[in-house]
Amino acid sequence: MTTPARQRPRPGAGILWTALRRNLGAMTWGTLLMGMYQAGETAFPIALGLIVEHTMRDRSLGALALSIAALAVIITTVSLSWRFGMRILQKANTTEAHRWRVRVAACGLQPVARDIDLKSGEVLTIATEDADQTADIIEVVPLLVSSLVAVLVAAVALGVADVRLGLLVLVGTVAILSILSVMSKWIGAGTREQQARVARAGAKVADLISGLRPLHGFGGNHPAFLSYRKVSTEAKRQAITVARVNGAYEGAALALNALLAAAVTLTAGWLAFERRITIGELVMAVGLAQFIIEPLKLFSEMPKYVMMARASAERMALVLAAPPVMGPGSGLPAAGGDLAVDSVRYGTLRGLSFRVPAGQFVAIAAYQPRAAADLASILAVRVPPDAYEGVVRVGGQQIADLSIEAVREHMLVNPYDGEIFAGTLRTNIDPSGTSRMVPEAVEASMLTDVVALHREGLDHGVRDRGANLSGGQRQRLSLARALAADTDVLVLHDPTTAVDAVTEQLIARNIAQLRGGRTTVVLTSSPALLDAADRVLVLDDGVITAADTHRNLLATDEEYCLAVAR
Repeated sequence: MTTPARQRPRPGAGILWTALRRNLGAMTWGTLLMGMYQAGETAFPIALGLIVEHTMRDRSLGALALSIAALAVIITTVSLSWRFGMRILQKANTTEAHRWRVRVAACGLQPVARDIDLKSGEVLTIATEDADQTADIIEVVPLLVSSLVAVLVAAVALGVADVRLGLLVLVGTVAILSILSVMSKWIGAGTREQQARVARAGAKVADLISGLRPLHGFGGNHPAFLSYRKVSTEAKRQAITVARVNGAYEGAALALNALLAAAVTLTAGWLAFERRITIGELVMAVGLAQFIIEPLKLFSEMPKYVMMARASAERMALVLAAPPVMGPGSGLPAAGGDLAVDSVRYGTLRGLSFRVPAGQFVAIAAYQPRAAADLASILAVRVPPDAYEGVVRVGGQQIADLSIEAVREHMLVNPYDGEIFAGTLRTNIDPSGTSRMVPEAVEASMLTDVVALHREGLDHGVRDRGANLSGGQRQRLSLARALAADTDVLVLHDPTTAVDAVTEQLIARNIAQLRGGRTTVVLTSSPALLDAADRVLVLDDGVITAADTHRNLLATDEEYCLAVAR
């Protein structure tokens, strides 16, 4: 059996570098335009100082007109550079976030090794919030550079007026960033923990919603609610902690920036009082002191956003680096082939062996529900082939020698708790829009009454997780989707547990008729499905203990009769 090679982990830093390299052109143009914007903003108080200086000295209308024209050029440059610079950066940001969402979603659809402890709710959070925060690095870097440009231009302009003013800006900026860089590390650590706890809370909600009816049935809804409340409370406390650190960071940044601006203003006033700078230079210095608060604030916030992007990238790396259950095999199963399980040992299975010939309808009556779940997991390739003993063959080929795509194209395993997606009945039955079996699948699954209830028919809207459908309707919709796929081998796990006996009898007959000549396996204890099958295999204590028709087993096997008779 081939052991799939483990993929090397992709660290968060590697994901960030990939995002930066992919958008180098957009970031270059964005940095150039945003640098022009910041330079224009910086040039405005400088121009005002020069206007005051020349107006007081020359007192001519020509000089005033030239000054107004210069201000118009500066304002136009500021407006256009900001508009087009942010357009370029936000487009690149949105596009990059979409790329990572698609990557994470694609990995989430592939079965991965069980040592990666990520549930569907967590993967959803990573594919949305974390992908967006990771892509923010594309905007952060150009804004960081442009803010640095503004601070340097202001420092040079002040240094021309008086060296002490320029040095004060440079030294103050370095001191502010040194203090805030330490605080940003606290934010990064807190943010990582917050994201993990929020994702766990989201996963818990998803589990509760999907299992609400069974929980309510045996009185487990209240303990489950308490479990969620505990997880949610932990996430809330961590979010409050992060918010406090963020507030302290932003307050410190604002106070330090205001302190530097005040120091520049007071120093310039003192120099003007000592007649070491002119009135025009004082106007310029006061204007720049007020202006640099904004780029300094932006500049000082960038480390925080970098740490948040890094934390999100590291969480995405958990999904992207998760080793697949199977390697990219090159084998192809024979069309319409059989299904064989040979000496499989896994969980409750104790050397399970059986074979379903091509075109046969076989039901497996598992006396222990856990054994049926373990078998379904192996057939659905949710368990790595090297994690169990024995061999599973589909169409004459070992699963370990096939790619996951080849297995899924040839064999479909429909779980008892199949997901229902927001959309319509039609899009849930035929997500790709290519099936020719939709009418037959609707009729076979007895979903016709649901379609007939609504004027829109198959185009009737379905809410997320089928919230506007009953349990039986959701189960029949999931069954219709499995039948519409029309795969060579179809494995159904308890497809009729939420429907009434009459409907179950009709569904069993319809499945046998629709799947005639196609290999079908049903893991069930339903008498209707067991009776419709060509052959029944009894799975007890992890092995096949009997094989015959349902009626013969009822007549000869007392234990079987007690287990399946209703």
